[in-house]
Amino acid sequence: MAAREIKQNIYSAGAVDWDRRLFDALIPLPDGTTYNSYLVKGSEKIALIDTVDPSTQDVLMNNLNQLGVANIDYIVANHAEQDHSGAIPKVMEEYPEAKVVVTPKCKDMLMDLLMIPEERFISVNDKETISLGDRTLEFIHAPWVHWPETMLTYLREEKILFSCDFFGSHLASTDLYVTDEGQVYEAASRYYAEIMMPFRTIIQKNMEKIKEYPIEIIAPSHGPMHDNPEFIIEAYHSWAFDDPKNIVVLPYISMHASTRVMVEYFVQALVQRGVTVKQFDLTVTDLGKLAIALVDAATIVIGTPTVLAGPHPNVAYAAFVANAIRPNLKFASIIGSYGWGGRTVEQLAGMIPNLKVELLDPVLSKGFPKEAEFKALDNLADTIAQKHKEGKFV
Repeated sequence: MAAREIKQNIYSAGAVDWDRRLFDALIPLPDGTTYNSYLVKGSEKIALIDTVDPSTQDVLMNNLNQLGVANIDYIVANHAEQDHSGAIPKVMEEYPEAKVVVTPKCKDMLMDLLMIPEERFISVNDKETISLGDRTLEFIHAPWVHWPETMLTYLREEKILFSCDFFGSHLASTDLYVTDEGQVYEAASRYYAEIMMPFRTIIQKNMEKIKEYPIEIIAPSHGPMHDNPEFIIEAYHSWAFDDPKNIVVLPYISMHASTRVMVEYFVQALVQRGVTVKQFDLTVTDLGKLAIALVDAATIVIGTPTVLAGPHPNVAYAAFVANAIRPNLKFASIIGSYGWGGRTVEQLAGMIPNLKVELLDPVLSKGFPKEAEFKALDNLADTIAQKHKEGKFV
């Protein structure tokens, strides 16, 4: 993607990665992504805000050449992760006078990750500024959004917040700004669920921190920019601050139909009691979709057969992911079947210590479910509906 002007002497110079389908060898990218890099020309100095993934560094360098950039004074590294910082060595090679502007923690990380010499850095404190002449960059420390060294960069005169991963979305697009809010909302909610949700309480603090800044444009490092910043700010506020809703997320595996029959019966029992259910067959589920569903859910119920005395491996993996992303769940339970015995409940419960949930009585069936198990499923549905009502989850 060629460089494009955002405002006079401010350019988007990054790359679109249409075909990438996995991030960190873990996170599905059904819509590709972008690596956004921004060039800000002041009357005296020039700054490049974030770079790109090393796989697309030639795109960035070509864009800088097309813009006629003869020198760069500052390379602002908001975040050390290599999809943003990975092209810094290449930029430094082309522009040997450039200094890398970082938080103190980011300096240490980039020295370790990219072996950048210490003398090439400028460390900045929270709310410290650098003048480009007629333009001023202010640096806002935002640790754990989503690494410990992260900062945001605010261009005072233009009221642009270069937010790095904050407010981002993995979405390959030729659009400079958000044009399809529905599409971006889903991509941003996936991004929040997979990457930001584990740090929800810290996100809340940083949401409060940026309130003091008038913002006309949010320019993240992934996805389109926001020229209606309230759209994404309000979405983040809802995801980070709102109570869970009257939703049960039900990921499951069934090998020989017993667990599937229990899941189908249980879903109907919940629906009859006014509870919304989001069901996921883990043999085919995009885990990003599961993560999105967990953002608003009050309860997770895991359905699994017993395999070698424990949960099915796919279920164990989903439980591990749920534990890692730390959704704001209140309740959890387990349903499923077994052939002769096992420790499925104990093992699964032990895999989700980060979920501060009340564990509701599980329902396990020896073989195909019978009248007693169906009655127990009805009782579990009653309990969940009542607890959602008492919690005023709507």
